[in-house]
Amino acid sequence: MSMDQFFFYPLEQLPFFILTILIAFTVHEFAHAYFANKFGDPTAKMLGRMTLNPAVHFDFFGLLLLVIAGFGWARPIPVNRDNFDRRRMMSVVVSAAGPVSNLLLAVIGTIIYALLIQFGVMDSIENQRLVFAISTFFSIFNVTNFFLFFFNLVPLPPLDGYRIVEELVPTRIRIKLQSLEQWSILIFLIIVITPLNRWTITPLYELSMSWYTGIAQMVMTLFGG
Repeated sequence: MSMDQFFFYPLEQLPFFILTILIAFTVHEFAHAYFANKFGDPTAKMLGRMTLNPAVHFDFFGLLLLVIAGFGWARPIPVNRDNFDRRRMMSVVVSAAGPVSNLLLAVIGTIIYALLIQFGVMDSIENQRLVFAISTFFSIFNVTNFFLFFFNLVPLPPLDGYRIVEELVPTRIRIKLQSLEQWSILIFLIIVITPLNRWTITPLYELSMSWYTGIAQMVMTLFGG
């Protein structure tokens, strides 16, 4: 049995996936902590979570599942929303900060890679192993970050999209939503690891790939000639 069968990505691509996840999840959690602190809640900062050190954000089992199954989690940033002056608005911004940080990473990564191609840098590299490393990293990095942006906006607990919706809906609806949180992990697992993922996860990957290729083509067109 090949070792490739034990991991979400082939062995030659696995290091680039791990590096991507380390960057993407760390920036995501840092963004939550930064804006929470900026808006008056120092909880994460006091716990040493307002940092770009990946070690403080990762959960071992969450990272292991990411490597094996392609999905997992980081340690969530603790946020006390009662410390915010304008609770709802600031809570929405703090929740959205994580996914938006992944979108920014994806856009920046796509622009860099598109420019490397457009200006002939990739073609000028004679070492094909280096070409493979660069192209594989940017492909995985950009698509993964686009995916994390879309996925985390899904309005399902414990995702950020749910926290955003929770703050925007009337109180009576929020109470009903909170009563469903006990089933959140079960629902999450069903949409991720069952055949239902072809209608839930697969479309998000396809959308992520579409954004990646679309933005890359736009950048190369802008800088063409």
